[in-house]
Amino acid sequence: MSGSPEDRGGPRAWAELLRLPALFTVPGDALAGAAAVRARPGRRTLLAIGSSLCLYEAGMALNDWADRAEDAVERPHRPLPSGRIRPAAALTAACALTASGLALAARSGRPALTVAAPLAATVWAYDLALKRTPAGPAAMAAARGLDLLLGAAATTGGIRPALRPAALLAGHTLALTTVSRQETRGGSPLPALAALATTGVLARSLTRRRARPATAARPARSRTTADTLRGALAAVYAATAARPYLHAALNPSPPLTQRAVGGGIRATIPLQAALSARSGAPVTALLTAALAPSAARFARKVSVT
Repeated sequence: MSGSPEDRGGPRAWAELLRLPALFTVPGDALAGAAAVRARPGRRTLLAIGSSLCLYEAGMALNDWADRAEDAVERPHRPLPSGRIRPAAALTAACALTASGLALAARSGRPALTVAAPLAATVWAYDLALKRTPAGPAAMAAARGLDLLLGAAATTGGIRPALRPAALLAGHTLALTTVSRQETRGGSPLPALAALATTGVLARSLTRRRARPATAARPARSRTTADTLRGALAAVYAATAARPYLHAALNPSPPLTQRAVGGGIRATIPLQAALSARSGAPVTALLTAALAPSAARFARKVSVT
């Protein structure tokens, strides 16, 4: 894609810069956080989702601003190296989106802002300093985990019950980010193999029944239905992520590695849905899973990597 005059600074260029299809992977973080603390999503949860969306897009804009020299060589079609968006505009957008994200978190309460502030700091640290260091994948994983905790903190003010779901989501993100580090050059099959193994471990953890006796409020039939939903979502997660990871492990070329990254990103939604189902929130799980078709449809128009 060249920087044609009619496209410079236009919606298409900004959609590519912000990788808009990836936005569908964000609301499930806060929803899974709310489910983990056994609360129904409400106004504060919606504010947390808005904060997450802003901080996520701030990271996207900042990522391309920080990578503009590298992208000029490896991805000259991207909005900044192609001249369709000015670097100053991308940096301004990153700052404005960060401020908006923190403001929305503050509106949902002090506990949410307490989580959103380190989340924003992690996003900026990753893009500006940590991305190419050994700490890069861990920083990205921490950001995803904090995003889930943001939903929990905004909804009830507490985060302890959400720590385990946040760790599972962070594990998926750690594996995915490690694979993404070689998507333009290819290389060793080990990151894809590690991601494949991580997917299996997470899927197994999602399907393991938690020892809670049936009660009058939650009869055995209801529990069986919830377990079935959780198992189905875990299977979708595993199928979405595992196949492209396996292909990348067998042939770690840039095209297959990029497909593996795309598969891992798409798998985030069924993982979030499975986490909500695991926490006993089937409606929230189904609402989250319903985002997947839209994410896939828009990803055919604008790349998520």
